[in-house]
Amino acid sequence: MSTENLPQSPGRPTRKPRVAVVFGGRSSEHGISAVTAGAVLKAIDRTKYDVLPIGITREGRWALTADEPERMAITERRTPSVEDLTESAEGSVVLSVDPGSREVVYSEPGSVPKALGEVDVVFPVLHGPYGEDGTLQGLLELAGVPYVGSGVLASAVGQDKEYMKRVFTSFGLRVGPYVVIRPREWQRDASAARKRIVDFAGEHGWPLFVKPARAGSSIGITKVDDLSGLDEAIEEARRHDPKILVEAALRGREIECGVLEFEDGPRASVPAEIPPPETHAYYDFEAKYIDSTPGVVPAPLTPEETAEVRRLAVEAFEAASCEGLVRADFFLTEDGEFVINEINTMPGFTPISMYPQMWQASGVGYPELVDRLVQAALRRSTGLR
Repeated sequence: MSTENLPQSPGRPTRKPRVAVVFGGRSSEHGISAVTAGAVLKAIDRTKYDVLPIGITREGRWALTADEPERMAITERRTPSVEDLTESAEGSVVLSVDPGSREVVYSEPGSVPKALGEVDVVFPVLHGPYGEDGTLQGLLELAGVPYVGSGVLASAVGQDKEYMKRVFTSFGLRVGPYVVIRPREWQRDASAARKRIVDFAGEHGWPLFVKPARAGSSIGITKVDDLSGLDEAIEEARRHDPKILVEAALRGREIECGVLEFEDGPRASVPAEIPPPETHAYYDFEAKYIDSTPGVVPAPLTPEETAEVRRLAVEAFEAASCEGLVRADFFLTEDGEFVINEINTMPGFTPISMYPQMWQASGVGYPELVDRLVQAALRRSTGLR
């Protein structure tokens, strides 16, 4: 899509589309979001787009940040933060929610607000609640600003592992055994809530995976091998989300597949396999991002298995009404069936993350991947579609 095809106000000169890269946020995935933003800022074609980096602090303030991708990397096993990158400790950025204006305004206490110009598309690289879960997408819908990725409903479904599984089941996709404990159950009778998990373990066996229902990047997840570790695992999950999900362990291989929206619809990448990490109990946050446990791309599957997992990945994308991109995670069980574990509507997007690696192996390099996502967003309107 050329710049000339963008909506232009009378008398407005033709210009490059302006992309606001929004990152950080209030979730526990704040640091990984900043790492992703650095990779996107480094890869985006500056001859084709104007770029405006906007960080959201852990407290929720929208801040103007330095356009310095090299500062947004993991150093000494520590992830960066928006607070480290802001140009002012008090300045804030505001996006107009008037659909007739896409103006971004910057203000500091005691100073006259400064207009930063209009934004044509937002590239939200936030992970977790308050960004990936439909909340930011709702704000952008109200503002009438196109954005990369899924809309409000798909983002919310993709964030809540319970309702994600319910949607998949309704579309005939196979999911593994699970039980959900909601906040009110803890409040009414914590002993009864815990007993539901113990009964679930009695039916499906140990180990169990205890997870926050609405978090990502493997944060807050504990593999529980027996009853002695259950209470600590519950508290760790509830530290991130009052609603928790408990899953039975599935014996099989972990297979991932990327879905990307092209002009003619969604397509699936070659799949990847996540081998069991040698120094971690499972593929947790540190294995993913700190120690960078490598995946195998493409996954060593038969042609029939590869075709099937790609088909299922697109089916999951369509079932949840996704847009833009999705990473679909599966288990290939010992009986040869694919069980979908979850989708991520804004998956890990650093150059070492599995989603870009799968598309690299499929012939779409990182800069092209960023460009295709921006172009897909520019083709879409906001509102009902």
